[in-house]
Amino acid sequence: MTIYEGYRFVCEALYSIYERREAENVAALVMEKITGLGRMERMLHKDQILPEAEEDRLSHYTTLLLQQQPVQYVVGEAWFYGMPLYVNEHVLIPRPETEELVEWVMKDEKNRLQGAGYKGQGTGGSPAILDIGTGSGCIAMALKKSIPESDVYAIDVSSKALAVAQQNAKTQQTAVQFLQIDFLNAAQTNALPLFDIIVSNPPYIPEKDKTDMHKNVLDFEPHAALFVKDNDPLLFYWAIAAFAGQHLQPDGCVYTEIHETMGEAVKNIFTQKGFTHTVVRKDMQGKDRMVSAAKTN
Repeated sequence: MTIYEGYRFVCEALYSIYERREAENVAALVMEKITGLGRMERMLHKDQILPEAEEDRLSHYTTLLLQQQPVQYVVGEAWFYGMPLYVNEHVLIPRPETEELVEWVMKDEKNRLQGAGYKGQGTGGSPAILDIGTGSGCIAMALKKSIPESDVYAIDVSSKALAVAQQNAKTQQTAVQFLQIDFLNAAQTNALPLFDIIVSNPPYIPEKDKTDMHKNVLDFEPHAALFVKDNDPLLFYWAIAAFAGQHLQPDGCVYTEIHETMGEAVKNIFTQKGFTHTVVRKDMQGKDRMVSAAKTN
């Protein structure tokens, strides 16, 4: 089997469960992982014969994909903010919207760092950042790479998720302090220090929305990181606002990803908790997907 024949093999198999373009994109990701070659290189070497071991991997990956497992879990890799990250069923697959959240945080903080007299809560006056519900560690590592002088903490209730995040931090040679903490347990969060930035992509999808979700998300991604009870969908935002009221330094800011229908509701939570400057921001698709909150003088 040649490289091109391998690509067509995956495409033909996936046309039965994916739209044509998506099937071809998935097949391209699989072939890149197996061969180590980019799209252009694969075109130049399309007649190159796949070694038997690679052909076996191709067959195995295709079997898993036909079970509608996400391609990122199948190949054990997802890209985020220019970083190839290891992912498995214990962590969410990083999304483009979360990259937009990181970009917002990074730009705001770089502007603050240029301000006169800036002094953060981290080592030597550097910024101190907390990532709540870190999962794969994607947000924490992207911010640490963008703001190298920062002290970055990342917490998660799941030890299995933290193991993935720690593996990624080691691979990316990124210094992040990971802690296993149940964020909804105030007794555990009270011991955390002050922060200049608090950022989170918390669970926010109401359980009633499960019926509208694709099988490759619903059957494979961790429900604890996705869903909240229908009768308390803003649970984590109340907890984040309360925590930030005690652990955010006066000139600091909170950033959260949100459900597209919850912009005003989340904004109102922070307002009720005394935050005087709140912003709802749309993503590239024009949907309300992010909120920032700060206490300004």
